[in-house]
Amino acid sequence: MESAIPAHLQTARTRHRRVGDDYAPPYPSFVARHKPSVTRVVMAYFGLQTRGAPSTAAEQALIRLASEFSAADGPTHWDRASYIDEAGFTNLVTVAYWDDRQKFDRWFPTMRERWTGEQRTNNGFGTFIEALYPSVEGYETLFSSLGRPEGVAVLADGMSGEVLEHAYWGGMRDRIPLSQTSEMAASGSACAIRDGTRIRIIPHDNICLIRSGQDWGDTEATERKMYLDDVEPVLREGMDFLRDQGRSIGCYANRYMTVLGPDGVATEKSYGMSWWKSLSALERWAESHPTHVRIFGAAMKYLSALGPAAKLRLYHEVTVARADEQLFEYAECHPQTGMLNAVQTVEMA
Repeated sequence: MESAIPAHLQTARTRHRRVGDDYAPPYPSFVARHKPSVTRVVMAYFGLQTRGAPSTAAEQALIRLASEFSAADGPTHWDRASYIDEAGFTNLVTVAYWDDRQKFDRWFPTMRERWTGEQRTNNGFGTFIEALYPSVEGYETLFSSLGRPEGVAVLADGMSGEVLEHAYWGGMRDRIPLSQTSEMAASGSACAIRDGTRIRIIPHDNICLIRSGQDWGDTEATERKMYLDDVEPVLREGMDFLRDQGRSIGCYANRYMTVLGPDGVATEKSYGMSWWKSLSALERWAESHPTHVRIFGAAMKYLSALGPAAKLRLYHEVTVARADEQLFEYAECHPQTGMLNAVQTVEMA
């Protein structure tokens, strides 16, 4: 049994785990392992927002974005997903990952100006960028099975063996290396500034991002029916609550996304991604809110019934980022989009 925190990031603890070394998790889980030389990653979400089906101009913008990803210093991995938001807009979100900040810094400025800046043309759709640049001490991953990494884990050197810190409340925090010495508490407040055609969010310290995914592509008839009939509707109910009422509990925005294949067709994968005021706010929802209690109960009933035979794949990545590790920009998006939800008014630059 391994610690989720790799040996080179372990340090003398001033804050202790919720479980002792004799804890034995009831089922196996795994985490991504980067090479020790990787000290920082980039998670950049490029969003396109449109009323109804994407126009030809919107489709062309997505094609250009994919082409830019193939250029020098482009991301090591990217994927695309879609969802219909609370205002009825279609959002196509492409998330790209780098494990070399210098490559990202060389690649990003030109694309930034084309996506949300002065080189952007008004083609009747909104665009946004939501990016984090956390140190490897500031985030964690968790996978229910091996062999198919998702998200930032695609960049990793490999996966761990079975890890200790999971299947208990607090495991998420315990897997983040910073938790050994830091509370990672939020401080300050976000504000919005209009900068030309875009609105920039000036964030506060220690905002939290979670991407939590499901892949039912390998399931067969009985298991697939159990997931789609008994688990997915409960998950969707919780995702809708966070989307519509999340601000009351510290969730600035939530998207329940359907992953798209290279051909743009929906796959049998989904993920929820949400912005939280703090890791503590996310933990409180996970541990005690009725919507998540129902999700957890439905998932446990499903997994208990199937045991090791379950072919559903689950994963997540959770990041806590300092204010100087964040970037949020929105151009012609409706005011409930992403981190625009975190502020009340927009100031002029």
